[in-house]
Amino acid sequence: MDYMMSIVLFAISASVTPGPNNIMVMTSGLNFGVRKSIPLLTGICVGFTIMLLLVGLGFGHLFNLFPHLSLLIKITGITYLLYLAWLIAKSSSVDSGNQQTKPLGFLKGALFQWVNAKAWVVAIGAISAFTTTGEQHTIQNLTIATTFFLVSFPCVGVWLMFGSLLRQKLDNETYLRWFNRSMSFLLLLSVFPVIGDVWHQLIGR
Repeated sequence: MDYMMSIVLFAISASVTPGPNNIMVMTSGLNFGVRKSIPLLTGICVGFTIMLLLVGLGFGHLFNLFPHLSLLIKITGITYLLYLAWLIAKSSSVDSGNQQTKPLGFLKGALFQWVNAKAWVVAIGAISAFTTTGEQHTIQNLTIATTFFLVSFPCVGVWLMFGSLLRQKLDNETYLRWFNRSMSFLLLLSVFPVIGDVWHQLIGR
């Protein structure tokens, strides 16, 4: 019971705290509503669960074998996050007919986990902390992945609902524009630690 409780508490704290996933979901909820944002939410939860399973199966050890892989993923993640921040910043109307912005779908939400620095840290941390070598490793890995899958929906969903509630309040285009710019800035802030890490890796060579 203590083991399961520890996993659940870790999953809740990792899923509900601010990060790129939650910022994206909240912004999508405000701009497009809950229904149109469900595919993004589902993609994030399913994508991270798959990442956990693969890391548990040994995918994370590839970083030890190929150090450049970590740097490549970080650079790709930074580039994609900057692109998302730009898309969010230029959004200015709630669910308008403007074709320049569309809600991210299931596939983009799932694939985003592979370039999300926070997702990598949580996945590797969870597998390292809650699994042991031996016969129990596979069962433990499945337990962790299942727990995160069940916990992440309501935890990330809270951010979606919050964005949807704000949608009812920020019907003024000026307010919405400033909200989107604020979310874009927060997304940029989440990138800075990764940029610093990449910089140290590059100059340390």
